[in-house]
Amino acid sequence: MTTETMTKIPPAPTWDLESIFPGGSKSTSFKAHRDKVKTELQTAFDMLHALPESIDNDNRKTWVEFILKLQSLLADIELILSFAGCLTAQDVSDSEAMAIESEGDDYLGEWQKLHASLEERSLKQSDEQWNMLLEAPELEGLQFPLTELRDIARSKMPFEKEELALDLAVNGYHAWRRLYDKMAGDLRAEFTEDGITKALSMGQLATKMSSPDRDVRRRAFEAISSAWNKQADLAAIALNSQGGFRLSLYKHRNWDSPLYEPLVAARLQEPTLNAMWKVIARETPRLKPYIEAKKKILNIDKYCWYDEFAPCGKSDRLFSFEEAGKFIVEHIRSFSTDFAEFIEMALEKRWIEAEDRAGKAGGGFCTGFGPIKESRIFMTYAGSFENLLTLAHELGHAYHSWILKDKPYFAQQYPMTLAETASIFSETVVIDAALEQVTDPQEKLMLLDQKLQAAYVMFTDLRCRFLFDKAFYTLRKNGTVQKERLNELMVEAQREAFGELLDPSGYHPLFWCSKLHFYLTGAPFYNFPYVFGYLFSGGVYDRAKKEGPAFAEKYRNLLADTGSMTNEEIAQVHLGVDLTREDFWVDAVNRSLADVDDFVQLAEHL
Repeated sequence: MTTETMTKIPPAPTWDLESIFPGGSKSTSFKAHRDKVKTELQTAFDMLHALPESIDNDNRKTWVEFILKLQSLLADIELILSFAGCLTAQDVSDSEAMAIESEGDDYLGEWQKLHASLEERSLKQSDEQWNMLLEAPELEGLQFPLTELRDIARSKMPFEKEELALDLAVNGYHAWRRLYDKMAGDLRAEFTEDGITKALSMGQLATKMSSPDRDVRRRAFEAISSAWNKQADLAAIALNSQGGFRLSLYKHRNWDSPLYEPLVAARLQEPTLNAMWKVIARETPRLKPYIEAKKKILNIDKYCWYDEFAPCGKSDRLFSFEEAGKFIVEHIRSFSTDFAEFIEMALEKRWIEAEDRAGKAGGGFCTGFGPIKESRIFMTYAGSFENLLTLAHELGHAYHSWILKDKPYFAQQYPMTLAETASIFSETVVIDAALEQVTDPQEKLMLLDQKLQAAYVMFTDLRCRFLFDKAFYTLRKNGTVQKERLNELMVEAQREAFGELLDPSGYHPLFWCSKLHFYLTGAPFYNFPYVFGYLFSGGVYDRAKKEGPAFAEKYRNLLADTGSMTNEEIAQVHLGVDLTREDFWVDAVNRSLADVDDFVQLAEHL
């Protein structure tokens, strides 16, 4: 890197939303689109009522038209939700956009009823009839999602019960998530820094956990724990209610395991998941030298939860947004000219909201817009290398969507396990390029810490969430799990996942309470897909390094199939590996831990 240290950088750009719907939440064209969706939903229900019960040569076209209507409706509803989500992210006070998001949720609920009815009707067809439908030229590219739809339908309740469950979930199951979101959003704790005491949100306190000052980290952690301890009873009620709803639903669907739903959603086989966790459990202790070296750098004798994101090394360099974009493009181009040209286009067309200003939501995301074959990236760019990595990560997501843009919309829907393939690939290219160029030992230490910290979080933090979820659902089958027992389950999970890497005095018993992911109703077990994606993307990156530019076309083909294959099929077809075997995961974990020795040696000489 040749960027010189700066005290100030030019403002990062704002995104272009006007080309999608001019006028924001008050846009007349956006209102017209929502009105169209409302009308089209009614049309779809009319088509459903007129749909013949049995498929034959004479009525196949009617079935095809209904399926294509469902597909276009989903894309149009996603456009509503994505655009409204962008509006609320860029301005958290945009109450009209928030109301539109709720409107979009209602439309999605109606669409899900149509989808459930299609599932039910698919089961009434013989295999020959269903295959005849799939052979329709208009459904080319939809064979995988439609076959998957029918397979999943076989494991569900009769349509009337599924429809009732969807209706009840709106004001029951999902209401607990909304209640938790409101509780978490309103939670504040007093925090004193530089002699000034302020009431901070949980998100603001979480940022303090990456402070170089351990006292700041500790006090922030204690403030978060204290605030959540006062709400633990309510959080326990929400968690038990959501878990109870799921288990009741699973019972009526004859699903024996609470892992059934997340595995189906992830398009993943349980032997693959077991192989991955088995290797991680066995190899995690290899992080011990990294943690010991980090303890010496931080001058601490006990590694606690609040030390997880303590910075090691440092870099005073600031990168303008333009410099960050050029750096990413330069190094992505060595792997894929197509990927690099896409990034240049996204930057030129202002697909990225990066300005550092008040009134924006926190965090970052990449979203598509259904029938509009574009993406938008949301983040706050302040010039740090971490910001540069975030930009690279989100551009990877956008490229993934770009590769899929001409596929049928149902075939664009890839699982969470594969969602991180392009994003982490892009991020890894950038951080490795930075490591090759760095000359300052402190900056190199910081970069190595970034890489190893990711492995640490995936193998310990994410694994403890998975272990907690499994233990919680086992106990929840027998009744409500009290908050005290939830605390115990979390500590037990952390003890198993972290082993000797975390001091027993440094556990986080209330993590079940404070972590939003445990309360997401759309994705139970919102943990293992992250770990899978992290390791799988590493395997793809390793192949790209070995094959160089020749891998670019294979990379495109792999991404293009992520909505039309299972994880195991993707790996077999495009990488020639069997994910149910441990050897792939051994290689992946070895790759993730390859920098431990370099970090330790560098730390010893500083």
